[in-house]
Amino acid sequence: MALSALSQTLLAAKRAKGLSFTDLETLLGRDEVWVASLFYGQSTASSEEAETLISALGLDPSLKPDLLTPPVKGCLDPIVPTDPLVYRFYEIMQVYGLPLKDVIQEKFGDGIMSAIDFTLEVDKVTDPAGDRVKVTMCGKFLPYKKW
Repeated sequence: MALSALSQTLLAAKRAKGLSFTDLETLLGRDEVWVASLFYGQSTASSEEAETLISALGLDPSLKPDLLTPPVKGCLDPIVPTDPLVYRFYEIMQVYGLPLKDVIQEKFGDGIMSAIDFTLEVDKVTDPAGDRVKVTMCGKFLPYKKW
């Protein structure tokens, strides 16, 4: 996946400052996953968020309009991701996507889980057999309308 020039600039500045996404979560008052999505061009900053981020990373203020521009979401290239970690999420959806759909629709009816009215959290769970990754997705249920 080729990163945009803006993503490369943001990530390089974050590394140079020795900041984590958790540090930026505290600074911006936004979840670390949302902040990371901004870095990868999948979210839009407010004017204040852009100014705070630019200042914290020591970047040129001319980048502000790029941070304010709504992105084309979900445009990962290639279609089937090749990064092993990202691919595992793709694989999870290949294996469990239809079962999840059936369970969600049994509980809620015919509809979808919003990815707009949505939160995503990543936690580390210590386990003697090896640390575990806990991903929690919480999206508003949107029933399909009949007309």
